Amino acid sequence: MQTTDQKLYCRDCNQEFIFTAGEQEFYASRGLMNPPSRCPECRAARKGRMGGSRGGGYQRDSYREERPMYTTTCASCGNTARVPFEPRADRPVYCSDCFQSQRPSDRGGSRGGNRRSRW
Repeated sequence: MQTTDQKLYCRDCNQEFIFTAGEQEFYASRGLMNPPSRCPECRAARKGRMGGSRGGGYQRDSYREERPMYTTTCASCGNTARVPFEPRADRPVYCSDCFQSQRPSDRGGSRGGNRRSRW
């Protein structure tokens, strides 16, 4: 398929810009069906405002609410542990050091035990 340069207008600054045949081929190779709606300058400015993040259209950390933390006693060593969930009396809770020592050392994929995979 032969492509030719296209004249487009930026949705932000209304300036005309060229969507080159090479850019069109690049978009097609990535499965992108729509032409860009912003000129290269406005795209760069927007990317700078977004902190270079992709997808979602926002900076993940700037809008995240502070997660509540709960204080409890470690079931293994008895030290104070801070966890991001509300502890239940019927389940043991470990401090970060004891939790790490409980985890299997093989992180390649074998989880060991009778655990079910999340995926």
